[in-house]
Formats: sequence, structure tokens, C-alpha cells
Amino acid sequence: MEDTNPDILPGSTVAVGLSGGLDSLMAAWELAQAGYRVIGLHARFLDGVDCEVRLNALQRACEFIGVPLEVADLRRQFELEVVQPFIAAYAAGLTPNPCALCNPRLKFGLLLEHALRLGADRLATGHYARKGRWRPCAGESGSEYIVIYPAHDQSKDQGYFLALVPPESLRRAVFPLHCKSKPEIRQKARELGIPLPVPKESQEICFVPNDDYRAFLLERKAALPGEGPVCLSNGREIARHRGVWQYTEGQRRGLGIAWSEPLYVLGKDLKRNSLMVGPAGELKSWECMAGQLNFYVPFNLWPEQLLVRLRYRQKALPARVRIVDGKMHISYAEPQAPAAKGQLAAVYHPDGFILGGGIIE
Repeated sequence: MEDTNPDILPGSTVAVGLSGGLDSLMAAWELAQAGYRVIGLHARFLDGVDCEVRLNALQRACEFIGVPLEVADLRRQFELEVVQPFIAAYAAGLTPNPCALCNPRLKFGLLLEHALRLGADRLATGHYARKGRWRPCAGESGSEYIVIYPAHDQSKDQGYFLALVPPESLRRAVFPLHCKSKPEIRQKARELGIPLPVPKESQEICFVPNDDYRAFLLERKAALPGEGPVCLSNGREIARHRGVWQYTEGQRRGLGIAWSEPLYVLGKDLKRNSLMVGPAGELKSWECMAGQLNFYVPFNLWPEQLLVRLRYRQKALPARVRIVDGKMHISYAEPQAPAAKGQLAAVYHPDGFILGGGIIE
């Protein structure tokens, strides 16, 4: 059963995590218009002149919509919980998803705690996602679980990135834009004349300038593995790579190898610092494993037939899941390109809501 904002009561105080972008600012406006007492809450994650400029502009925007602004200085925690794990993952040859860690640890972790200390009952964000209640047996009394449904605007649905937010934190979350589309939000902001602190869409990775993760890692002097052999599946070396951290499983573009047919990254042998490649016919994987698990519904209540999303832009795949020694073993109904280690695996019920997730190992 879908529900707009389960557990939020009329007159509640809601803190809104304001990044400085359009979506979170409009989320605050929507809640204020709905009659809730709203507190703007900006998590300061980074240093720099740009951050100061954004904060000053955000203050003016909050004054325009009549919402007070508080700032939570989380720079040290963001460095420890998000940035350093990101660097360490690349040094280990993985392809990390920093948003998947930031949401549970920072936004719906430390920032939520800050919101509660300010007297807020809930923390809202500008994510395009929906919360809902689900019972194993519809219409019957018994256990009820809070889950994440897709947003109305499927092109902007961000529930995937929330799959590791702990259930107790999800109960405190509010997603005011769940039934809105991005064009609607832009149009409303123009009609209201709201000054936007950040006129453009936010970067894919907020702490990586110009989305150039290679330059960022080199600037941080990360202990990255150097060049090594590129081998076919039979072990034959055909080229040299620039460091396995620069490649992702399933990648085709950018390999720089002249061959009789297109080659893809089949996998990485981190012990030998080797990159394994092959033609499309060898790009088949039937399963993957994930750890750091988070469940919204107990595993014993999951149906046998499930859907799994292994990348944000990927369509959810039919699959089955087993839990062995605290790890989630995912078996696909049809062979797929190999999953990228370090990415997020989100598991969906056939009815479309998220049951849980984990980090691909």
C-alpha cells in the first residue's frame, strides 16, 4: 500500500536537508505550503570559496521562502565516512558509489541526528522517491514495513541510491517531491521567482571537481596500482593497462586496444594487477555477491522471484537471492555483463518497491 508520507503528522516540525540545489529548496517550499514547521538544514561537507558563496546564496533563498537556515558542519565526518573510503576503494581496484554511502552515513545518519537535536520530527530531502507501507498479506493485521517505491517521475527516480538507508532512519525520512516531475519543479520555481543558489544540476560526485575522478585521485596522491598486463581469457597478454582502477567491469570504450573485434573488460585480477578482456560473447555473468546488507523487509518474507538493479541507469533484472554467511548471493535469470565491484545492488519486490540492498563484492 503506497502512502505519501507515512508517520508524518499535521503540525510536525520537519528539517529539510538543503544542498543548495533546486530540488531540496523546492522540497522545503512544498512542506512550508503544506503547513508544516520547516527548518532548513545545510550539511557543510567541503571547504572552499565556492562553498562559502553557495552558503550565502542559500541563506538568501531561505529568506525568500520564509524558512530559517541552520548549518551542520560535517566536513571532518564527510572526509572520514565518504571521501577516504572512495579513495581506498579505487586503490583496491573497485568502482565505488559514494552516494550509496553518503545517504545512510551522513544525510540519514549524522544530519538526521542533528535535525532531531534541533527539535525536528523528520528529515526531508529533495530525492525523487516515495515511501510506503507494506504488509506481507494485504488486508490482514500483522507486521507492517516501511519501504521505498519508485517516484512518479521515473526518469528521475532516486530510490536506488537510498537502498542502504537503515529502516529506522527511513521511518524519519520525508520525500516531498515523490509525485512531482523535474519540469514541474523548474516551472514552479520560475513562477515563484525563487533565487537558486546553484543554477545548474549538481555534479555526479559532489566532491570531485568537473566529475574528473582520475584527476581527483591523483591530486589526493592515492596509493593507486600502476600499469600491468591486459590478458585474454586464455591468459595471453595483448597489451598493457594504465592501472586497473581506471577500468570498470563491462567497459568497452577507452581500452585503446586494436583488435579484430570489440573487446570488453571481463574482470580484474587484483593479485596479479591484471586486466582481463574479451569479446562480447565472453561478457556473460550469471551471478554476483554483495555485503554490507540492509533490509527493509526480513529476508524470509521475500518472494522467490525478484528484481535486482546493479547500476543506476540499468533496468531492474529478474533474479533470485540467497543469503549465505551474511552475504547476498544474486543469481540472474539471464546472463548479464559482469557486475562492478563496489557498486550498489538494490533488490526490488515484483510490485516495484525496494526490499533491501548491499555493496557488490
